[in-house]
Amino acid sequence: MSRIGKRTISVPSGVKVSVAGGLVKVNGPKGSLEMPLRPEIKVDLKDSVLEVKRADDSRSAKSLHGLTRTLIANMVKGVTEGFQKKLEIIGVGYKADVQGSNVNLSLGYSHPVKYTLPKGVTAAVDKQTLITLSGADKQAVGQVAADIRAFRKPEPYKGKGIKYSDEVIRRKAGKAGKAAGGK
Repeated sequence: MSRIGKRTISVPSGVKVSVAGGLVKVNGPKGSLEMPLRPEIKVDLKDSVLEVKRADDSRSAKSLHGLTRTLIANMVKGVTEGFQKKLEIIGVGYKADVQGSNVNLSLGYSHPVKYTLPKGVTAAVDKQTLITLSGADKQAVGQVAADIRAFRKPEPYKGKGIKYSDEVIRRKAGKAGKAAGGK
């Protein structure tokens, strides 16, 4: 039995969960999310506790058991607390600005980069160099953060670019630093 899959999910007050027709719907104060269920997985709702079970002991059911439980737990956490990703912009003249559902980035290219946020994800910019993305769907927030980071990945020599706030960039010595250190 899957160690993660056999854990139950407690549903906090203010969150409504419905399981019907192979679809799990979760509604809460931060929004509503839904996910289709595979036929190998069954979800039982008793009182305010969700339990994820396998239909049989096939290989595919075993592999989906813990995954489905984690995805549903993330949905419950997302509609109650939400998820956040923070991005830092490092470089002279590099900056960001939010206008409605668009993020405008100046990243040293000859043109400004414009990124349109998907529905359910919001962005806030602090000091023009710190972007905070938030939303109820963990996957959507992470994908938007990865898309924005891909516009200018951090480079190892000066560290310029867009990085996650908790990311550590391994720095390399340039040609002059390498020659001076080798003597």
